[in-house]
Amino acid sequence: MDYRSNDGHAATIRCIRPYISVRIIRAMRLDDFDYHLPEELISQSPAAERRASRLLHLHGTTGVLHDHRFADVLDLLQPGDLLVLNDTKVIKARLNGQKASGGRIEVLVERVLGPHQALAQIRASHAPKAASKLQLDGGLTVHVVAREGELYRISFPEDDVFAQLERYGALPLPPYIEHTPGVDDETRYQTVFARTPGAVAAPTAGLHFDTAMLDALRGKGVGVAWLTLHVGAGTFQPVRTQNLSAHRMHSEWYSLPQQTVDALKKHRATGGRIVAVGTTSLRALESAAAAGEPVAGSAETALFVLPGYSFRIVDRLITNFHLPKSTLLMLVSAFGGVDNIRNAYRHAIEQRYRFFSYGDAMLIDRAP
Repeated sequence: MDYRSNDGHAATIRCIRPYISVRIIRAMRLDDFDYHLPEELISQSPAAERRASRLLHLHGTTGVLHDHRFADVLDLLQPGDLLVLNDTKVIKARLNGQKASGGRIEVLVERVLGPHQALAQIRASHAPKAASKLQLDGGLTVHVVAREGELYRISFPEDDVFAQLERYGALPLPPYIEHTPGVDDETRYQTVFARTPGAVAAPTAGLHFDTAMLDALRGKGVGVAWLTLHVGAGTFQPVRTQNLSAHRMHSEWYSLPQQTVDALKKHRATGGRIVAVGTTSLRALESAAAAGEPVAGSAETALFVLPGYSFRIVDRLITNFHLPKSTLLMLVSAFGGVDNIRNAYRHAIEQRYRFFSYGDAMLIDRAP
């Protein structure tokens, strides 16, 4: 990855005053977050055991890298630290079928709106019209209510949309995973702590934890807290503009319990580090603290984190490796330092780490 400003000079983020960093953020372009990844490093299946993945530790202050196994998280976290996990549950959001005219369609539910309705992406040779009927595989019939931007509001025939998706839908594996979802995917593309249905993509950093590991961390004195952010299909949408200041981030719903807010204050007061598991947890925490201190409750977040962003809550981030030119790569570059992340990804490719949802992980200490 060659992170450079418009004039071709390497962009320096560290030790720059906030008002200067805004100028640099506007100068950064989409191509600054590109890198070449050999196709064979895109992991098509998870490690044999959740904790058996590799872990690359990046020290944000020094840029030093250390290679670990994910199980080493037990040694890398200390008593008094607080681990914050996203308990969202992936739903079977992908539906296939045809329009009344006979054309094949694919429906990807983006968000459940209530007992009968949902927002969805619809892929078809021609855009469906309002009031049209979609005949889906298995005998399910849904109706198009209206178009809302790039999405469609659709209506289901029965009261419980989640139950109908569980019956008729398929797991929405990411587009770069080439196999058809199987029984193993239904287990492994779900965290062991998933309990709140609504996501159409897994919070993949959490996939590396098993129950025994969480119990061992608690036994060591590491706190564990929860929030919910329903990952939307927008996480896979490409950034379409070179000018990053013109990009509009997709919106996602999150909920931060008061119990987690209390835990954040308690651990911070005693010198503990706040460790976000996944970019979703980080976005929810930083969104909830937009006014300074984290506030419990539910809200929408369209937070777009670029280098120069001032983090208020999170000290350490556990995350997977992210796609070139993605908003998630921009987020980790902001957190770990642009040059540090560039070097870390180069190292990961050289050392044959596995990339993306079913791949290996990083532990990033926030750069100053």
